[in-house]
Amino acid sequence: MKNTIALLALSSFLAVTACKKDKTTVSVSEKTEAQAPEKLIVDSVKVNDSVKVTDSLKLSFTSKLLVFPTLKDKKLLDSIYFQNEKIKDFSKAGLQAYLDNEKNRYFNSVKNDNKDWISDVTYAQNWYSSSHMNLISNTNGYMHIQYTGSGYEGGAHDNYGFSERVFDLKNSKKVELKDITSMPKSKIESILMKNIDKINSGTMDGDGEVKNSEMLLVDKIPASDNFYFDDKNLYFHYSPYEIAAFAAGDITIPVSWEDLKGTLTAEFKERMKIK
Repeated sequence: MKNTIALLALSSFLAVTACKKDKTTVSVSEKTEAQAPEKLIVDSVKVNDSVKVTDSLKLSFTSKLLVFPTLKDKKLLDSIYFQNEKIKDFSKAGLQAYLDNEKNRYFNSVKNDNKDWISDVTYAQNWYSSSHMNLISNTNGYMHIQYTGSGYEGGAHDNYGFSERVFDLKNSKKVELKDITSMPKSKIESILMKNIDKINSGTMDGDGEVKNSEMLLVDKIPASDNFYFDDKNLYFHYSPYEIAAFAAGDITIPVSWEDLKGTLTAEFKERMKIK
């Protein structure tokens, strides 16, 4: 009888202990889940439309905006849509409405601004406005977005440009150079000049490939905010005419982590796993 009572007591103790462990496990699991960052969801809205103004002139408007349903920080969203200050509604419906309005505004502005002579265009032309947001990467909590824009409204050639931005989703802000390195901009600019020909733009002439350094229009290459990075380098991206002739196209200059050795911030090195 004593053995039976002892066995029952032991069974009850184990059952209560197991129950407590289960509750503890659930509690820890729920806590961990609550603290985990929300998964980044990316969607997009697009507009692609055209209108014939005269028998010879056609207008086209193409644009794409990324949509981030899980991002709620307004300051971060304002920074992501920095080229579009009129955007106040960051929902998919709001961004689609914005693009539709921009398309109509573009069509109307070209017609009104050029109405005195637009009928004099006698040969076929296609004027256009094009802009796109593209998600390039999302690694270690750093989201890289490339913004491209191009257009043509008469003249010798169209124009185009790039903007590169990296956003720190962990701290809800745009990444600045100071978040990566403490090196003074003047020293970075010296490295940029030294590395100018490391990634050739692909420009050719009758004698073959033309070096980027042969087409420079500036004496000093600025360490601008138009940068991004991967696991090997920091890259500065320059649009046509920014530092070189239009024929050079856009130029990208790498700055390796070795070039920046001893100046990288502790948090950046840890998150990017740079040794």
